[in-house]
Amino acid sequence: MKLPAYPKYKPSGVEWLPELPDHWGHVALRWTAHRYSGGTPDKGNDDYWEDGDIPWLNSGAVNDGYITAPSTFITRAGLSSSSAKWIPKDALVMALAGQGKTKGMVAQLGIATTCNQSMAAIIPTERLRSRYLYWWLAANYQNIRNMAGGEARDGLNLDLLGTIPCPLPSDFEQRAIATLLDRETAKIDTLVAKKMTLVDRLKEKRTALISRTVTRGLPPDAARAASLDPHPKLKPSGIDWLGDVPAHWRTLRLKNISPRISGRLVYQPAQYFDDEGVPFLMGNNITERGIKWDDVKFIPSQINEIFSQYALREGDVITVRVGAPGLTCVVPKEADGLNCGSMMIIRRSPKFDSRWLSIVMNSFLVKTQIDQVQYGAAQEQINITDAVNFQIPTPPLIEQAAIAAFASEETAKLDTLAAQVQSVIERLQEYRTALITAAVTGKIDVRQAPASG
Repeated sequence: MKLPAYPKYKPSGVEWLPELPDHWGHVALRWTAHRYSGGTPDKGNDDYWEDGDIPWLNSGAVNDGYITAPSTFITRAGLSSSSAKWIPKDALVMALAGQGKTKGMVAQLGIATTCNQSMAAIIPTERLRSRYLYWWLAANYQNIRNMAGGEARDGLNLDLLGTIPCPLPSDFEQRAIATLLDRETAKIDTLVAKKMTLVDRLKEKRTALISRTVTRGLPPDAARAASLDPHPKLKPSGIDWLGDVPAHWRTLRLKNISPRISGRLVYQPAQYFDDEGVPFLMGNNITERGIKWDDVKFIPSQINEIFSQYALREGDVITVRVGAPGLTCVVPKEADGLNCGSMMIIRRSPKFDSRWLSIVMNSFLVKTQIDQVQYGAAQEQINITDAVNFQIPTPPLIEQAAIAAFASEETAKLDTLAAQVQSVIERLQEYRTALITAAVTGKIDVRQAPASG
């Protein structure tokens, strides 16, 4: 949708609004909306909660954008015993505090309700329409968070909310802005949802392709191209939940595929971290596709040299033990000679194809076995003593190489397509944000926008 700018603008005198359409005004929120916070009845008193019939919201409810159901219910005794207050339908609520991105988020009420003390009710006067104000506040989410220290834990309060500047278009323009944004963002959101579904399907197809390949071998056409039997006979794998595998494969434990498996060999590496030096790899640097060098840690070169006999070598297979247990990649040339922490290192060997083993380690075949042995509440992890006993259907070396080449090529195609779709999603989301900002700040003349369609 292409709409023109207004014919004339003026300086606004407000930091968030460098300029406004010439006929717009602006006002602080305190002068055009009632504001009050809620309350929480004593959670240790069942009389305030059991069989309640009064809707009540916690801060996370703002994530819905438009609230049509309460988080829970409180009783009339709970309402009277606390500072919770009724908020009318169509009013706005904003999170004053909360985990993650919650602070500063705003939602409109599709029901009358009460809320907790970490939320503010915002009830516009006749000068502002609720839906227009919702879009203005949503567009300024980061500005509002910054009023209370941005990403810091500091909370917002009613006085700070009262200082929020609000443009004042005419009532007709407020309705036009709300109508335009409701309609166009709904279209964008629907398209984004379809694209996200496509990404999910591509991921599912990727997973299925790998699962089939590491347990049944290459598809017939690919097997023929690699001079392999396209229809091998099958036999029980020896793994109860897996079923049959090609008859010429052997089911081996990981320690029988590679007898050279070790853990991290730099004790408490954090004591050596420095602002510069030699890269030191941690679990967050590992992806299925290789090393991610963003946010890599560094250790002094002399420390790296001390542990050089234990360092990674090109072609090794490394598996994350702590945080994302099982995540695996092959050590690339640029990581040769580096040290790592919280990893299981499967040393390179002419007896197996490193690319094939990495693909297997990232597949459901190993993930299923990891689920049976992982532990840790704060951080999931696995022990090497368990991992070396993972059972792996193992084809001959020449077939390992063919499987690795096929899986790498086919998953690369799917990954490229998924990345293209994800790029479209990001552009749609950027356009959505730009459209909202343009409408609520008067960058486009909504008086010429169609009322529907």
